[in-house]
Amino acid sequence: MSERTHIVKAAGVLGSATMLSRIMGMVRDMVVSRLFGAGFGTDAFFAAFQIPNMLRRFFAEGALTSAFVPTLSQTLTQQGEERARELANTCFTLLTMIMAGVTLAGIIFSPYIVGLMFPGFQDVPGKFQLTVLLNRIMFPYIFFISLVALCMGVLNTIRHFFTPAISTVFLNLSMILAALLLRGFFQIPVTALAMGVLIGGVAQLALQLPVLWKKGFPLRLRFDFSSPPVRRIALLMLPSVLGVGVYYLNITVSAILASLLPQGSVSYLYYAQRLFEFPQGVFTVSVAQAVLPSMSRQVAGGDMAGMRESLSFGLRLTLFVTIPAMAGLMVCSTPIFTLLFMGGAFDYAKALNSSQALICYSLGLSFVAMTRILAPAFYALRDTRTPVWVALLTFLLNLALSLALMGPLKHAGLALATSLSALGNMLLLLWYLRRRVGPFGGRGIMACGLKSLLASLPMAAVVWYLCGFVEWSQAGHKLYKGAVLGVAIAVGMAVYLACARLLRSGEVLDAVGLVKKKLGR
Repeated sequence: MSERTHIVKAAGVLGSATMLSRIMGMVRDMVVSRLFGAGFGTDAFFAAFQIPNMLRRFFAEGALTSAFVPTLSQTLTQQGEERARELANTCFTLLTMIMAGVTLAGIIFSPYIVGLMFPGFQDVPGKFQLTVLLNRIMFPYIFFISLVALCMGVLNTIRHFFTPAISTVFLNLSMILAALLLRGFFQIPVTALAMGVLIGGVAQLALQLPVLWKKGFPLRLRFDFSSPPVRRIALLMLPSVLGVGVYYLNITVSAILASLLPQGSVSYLYYAQRLFEFPQGVFTVSVAQAVLPSMSRQVAGGDMAGMRESLSFGLRLTLFVTIPAMAGLMVCSTPIFTLLFMGGAFDYAKALNSSQALICYSLGLSFVAMTRILAPAFYALRDTRTPVWVALLTFLLNLALSLALMGPLKHAGLALATSLSALGNMLLLLWYLRRRVGPFGGRGIMACGLKSLLASLPMAAVVWYLCGFVEWSQAGHKLYKGAVLGVAIAVGMAVYLACARLLRSGEVLDAVGLVKKKLGR
């Protein structure tokens, strides 16, 4: 089986599992918005959750995955399964010790961390204290989710993708149940959500361990910290924190600056970011997780031509999906928020504010998606310096744009700054990577992007026209609104695929061919 087929199959499995997880995440956000709205309590919760979530994205899903998977793939390819198992056990032991210390420090120093990151909360009576309490409850989440990320790295390396992708369902489910069942037990009801996060982290780890045992990689304590692969992972992780996590660092900066804006701004950005991450989580992360083991295996085997082909294919596949998703999110932003969130403590004004942020975030969807594939390519090549310099430049660009735009555009300006800096990040990574590995199908990538954009324009027009049959500012009529939005999305997808087929987009032809093979079997 070719690496291209492996990537498509893995992305399909990951996408299907992640789709279920994202749907549960959407249900979770609907429950949270209806019960808690957007204001004092949700600002405190989302800000408190931002801290362990930021660490998760930087260290667990970002740096750890980018450093661990290439090294484990190389060990498995060149030295065999036994050595790979020893490396996984050593990393598990070391990570357990480090994250236990990080978690303890985070709980102890939580007031200082919250005060540094969200200075605006100290001006609102009780908001700072609530944020500190929620952060202390949720900080152990980073301990469990870091171990989950290591387990996911092992499973992805041996080409098992379903369990890692489905595990976040348990986080969403635990938060939903906690919000519905536990909020009456706390003086401040939003505290129940923090308990749900902690329970969800434990559940996610509990799901991974039996699968690892069944696949021949049971995790045990091993204290051989001086082995060369472990040192290589440690050296790769330090620069990977910025290289992979710069986008999420920019999101964190936006949340910090939003704490200085009118109350509710942190929540508006959070709700918009959650919807923005739906297509990214379902497909972009799936492709990135599928491509990284393939590229790492090809580099380890000296197959640079194959690595370039995997990279090019992953980028084209990403553009083919994210460009119409970008157009769809921009056209449907207000209908989606009013349908899914409006009601209870979440009124139409809050829906419009969140919609503005989503439109600005959506402009950067393809840029963020391509970065998620480009940055790990450098780590597969063991180039740690380039992504760090690019990340630093991107961070400074985002900070400057945020400060310039938050005044006139408020929270929407912060979202727009994030998208513009993502564009800069992507362009720099593309330029440096081409210098590093040579041409990897740039014309084909540009042609795919142009065809996807041309096919997205009639799709957006059709969706906008169909959504015009509903007065979205009016409450109620959920079934009718849902039916109209569902039909609009379905018709829009059909229009996009038809236009892409007329434009002879290679990616839609690959997808059709894969489906025909499956049906033939």
